[in-house]
Amino acid sequence: MSEPIAYSVKDAAAACGLSRTTLYQLIKAGRITPRKFGARTILLRSDLEAMLAHAATA
Repeated sequence: MSEPIAYSVKDAAAACGLSRTTLYQLIKAGRITPRKFGARTILLRSDLEAMLAHAATA
């Protein structure tokens, strides 16, 4: 089965190893762009990958 092209915030958090709160903070800060379908907020896999690729390294 192939990877999904978009995730709910809950599923994106699990896939990235981040909390839902952290993802909502990143959305609020403009670091990742959410998409809305009705009341549902989704995040594109490509946006998540780009955000993680540009994150500061430890």
